[in-house]
Amino acid sequence: MLNFSKTFARYETLVSEVDKIFNAMQKAHKDCVRCKSYCCDCCYAVFDVTLVEAVYINYHLNNSLTRKERRPILNRAEKADRQYYQIKQKLQKMYIHQGKSPEDVLSYLAEERVPCPLLNDKKLCDLYERRPITCRVYGIPTSIGGVPHICTESGFKEGTAYPTVNLDNMNDRLFQLSKELLQETGSTRSKIHMGLVPVSAALITTYDEKYFLA
Repeated sequence: MLNFSKTFARYETLVSEVDKIFNAMQKAHKDCVRCKSYCCDCCYAVFDVTLVEAVYINYHLNNSLTRKERRPILNRAEKADRQYYQIKQKLQKMYIHQGKSPEDVLSYLAEERVPCPLLNDKKLCDLYERRPITCRVYGIPTSIGGVPHICTESGFKEGTAYPTVNLDNMNDRLFQLSKELLQETGSTRSKIHMGLVPVSAALITTYDEKYFLA
């Protein structure tokens, strides 16, 4: 049986750092950070996670929840995965065949609303304590490729300077952890640490010896 404990421990250290950043921002900008229970705007965003995050939430899905609790999550994951596939096919067509710019593609993607399969009927996350980094910083200002992003439900204003989480740097650390995960498992698939997958795929994939050592 594969053992992910060392890499998971390092990942949880990063998660702790991110939570401290969020809490500090929330304390400094109480009127702007409006995250609260049952607010699930970020749970409808289309986004991918790194390998280490995918394996982490998959592990806790299968080891923290009962089979009965997992069943509706996996049903939602299969549905969402089909939707993600259709969206990505359309994005590819826009970019390659229609000549749309990366900005246009990203703008279209930002308008897509697919519920995360971990979002239950009560509008709560079934693996909230194990949620990915992206979910943990959504309510505060972030930047990707130098472009700032703010939650539309927050009180942060466009054009105003705020402390910002650089997600490019964060992803670099996550890619490195993904590489360390492969090393810890003795994986022969040396290139997959740079891959990204939807949460839906992360939930329904079997991360076993066959996956890592094939």
